[in-house]
Amino acid sequence: MEVKLATEMGFCYGVRRALSLLDAASHRYGKLQTLGHIVHNEQVVERLSQKGISPVNNIAELKNSIVAITTHGVGPGVLGELKSRSLNIVDTTCPWVNREQKAARRLAESGFSVVIFGDADHPEVKGVLEWAGIGGRVSKEPSLKNLFTKYPRRLGILSQTTQNPQAFKEFVKSIIDELLPSGMEIRIINTICDATQKRQEAAVELAGTVDAMIVIGGKGSANTRRLAEICQARGVPTHSVETVKELQDSWFTGKCSIGVTAGASTPDEVIQEVVGKIKNMDAGVNCNTTNSVYIST
Repeated sequence: MEVKLATEMGFCYGVRRALSLLDAASHRYGKLQTLGHIVHNEQVVERLSQKGISPVNNIAELKNSIVAITTHGVGPGVLGELKSRSLNIVDTTCPWVNREQKAARRLAESGFSVVIFGDADHPEVKGVLEWAGIGGRVSKEPSLKNLFTKYPRRLGILSQTTQNPQAFKEFVKSIIDELLPSGMEIRIINTICDATQKRQEAAVELAGTVDAMIVIGGKGSANTRRLAEICQARGVPTHSVETVKELQDSWFTGKCSIGVTAGASTPDEVIQEVVGKIKNMDAGVNCNTTNSVYIST
């Protein structure tokens, strides 16, 4: 059975940067807390806790004078409250999320109502929504009829950084088709991160060459969930796991080739464990191949 790895997967620049900042802060200050999970991956969070870096759910739970803002960022209200408490702040906000926040603020300051294409309950989106001000809305529905009682004169459209680029294009097109006849001004800013696009493109390409896909990542990871969705849409059996313990023998029965990809916050060692286990599984069929692992090109 062959195991093929996506050309782009695992830790992205934003996650590596965040972990590097936390490591430096830990050496400088000792124990510190993060306002939420630094990334949506339990293995990363557990590894950090062993270094004295622990998450809290809200500002009221903060006990140390050192606090880290997660890769998902926060809104201006939360940032202001942290500063008002004279806390030492380690800001690990992903540069792409920071770009999205600035875009939302610029649009709002220029008189635009802002619509964010994304998941309303995701911490990144909640933070960006605050930067968008009172005219901010979140939706994945291809119409604004249920968002505004009256169409705004000026509209800005952004995307959560981990959304599917094709889905964002379709969303934008539907909104333009709906609003263009009204003569209103529409400004569109593509805020989907480069790493997300590359990982999704690599996953789709790989999914077209294998009998099944395994997607590795945290249960709460939006970008991991998106990878699974696009692989399933490709028509290949797709299974999501957080650790090697979740692999099931039945997934591989009769399969000759397995594709593997992983979310942007999935540690290398977790990927290696999953790949190693798959490589040693018996697919129960003669595929005329040796158990091998290689990078898909």
